[in-house]
Amino acid sequence: MTNGEILMTQECRSPDAATNTLDLVRDIGIYFVIRISSFVISFFRIACYKIRMAQLKIGFLGAGKMATALARGFINAKLVKANQLFAADPFDAARKLFAAETGAKTVAANLEIVRAANVLVLATKPDQVAAALAEISSAFTNNHLLISIAAGVTLAKLEAALPASARVIRVMPNTPALVGAGASGFALGKNATGADGELAKKLLSAVGLALQVKESLLDAVTGLSGSGPAYVYQFIEALSDGGVAAGLPRDIATKLAAQTVLGGAKMVLETGQHPGALKDQVTSPGGTTIEGIHELEKGRLRATVISAVRAATEKSKKLGQG
Repeated sequence: MTNGEILMTQECRSPDAATNTLDLVRDIGIYFVIRISSFVISFFRIACYKIRMAQLKIGFLGAGKMATALARGFINAKLVKANQLFAADPFDAARKLFAAETGAKTVAANLEIVRAANVLVLATKPDQVAAALAEISSAFTNNHLLISIAAGVTLAKLEAALPASARVIRVMPNTPALVGAGASGFALGKNATGADGELAKKLLSAVGLALQVKESLLDAVTGLSGSGPAYVYQFIEALSDGGVAAGLPRDIATKLAAQTVLGGAKMVLETGQHPGALKDQVTSPGGTTIEGIHELEKGRLRATVISAVRAATEKSKKLGQG
């Protein structure tokens, strides 16, 4: 044997080598135990989640456009099936449209929905909220969760109209939820649990972005994303007008304007870069873009948009106090 082979044989037979080997085996064993445990835990979490979602029964109090959009989003995202959805509305036309879009059962009386569902989505007009809650209050139990999308109706008002232990979540959605591109802010009531919040986020995310905020910030959410689509539509219209003024046909100008806004929004969301940095990437020294931006600055575009959000926020506060 060579000197090297003798040394290797001695090393393999030494107590230290044996200890190292045992340590290695132990570490490998621990690694596989951890991996298997993680797999088992993940498996049971997924199984529990599926069971929980399968037990979900969602009832809409009001079957208007927003309720229909939410229900359709829940189904498309495979969160629930049509037989897990219900809706009540006094208007036959609204019930028929909801049923046609979702395949869900519809009724005229809110009380029937409370008896059939464990998650209630309050989707009436704000001036109809008091009557709807008065109708269901006696049947509302600890097993129910109320998610309100009624604009301007505070958690305090919602909770005051229901039993003391009622779990309530207030949501401020926006109309792009109708096409699956909404932006919603939501706040938990005093009895709502973390699990309730996770469920609300999961459901609202089926039709866009959903972010939890303090209720005191929902007025700002209203001023920004709630009213914001109208600001964006006006900007798209202005871009289109500019295109027409520059010689483009109206249909082409509007399509280019809308796609430009959509593309810009996707760049902000998907790159994570600051809008100002993205603006600079388009703005060449002495080029066409900086000339256009100069005109926007002269027209106080940014200051005007900031003022619009603040004005809408203040109006939302006043409406909530009424």
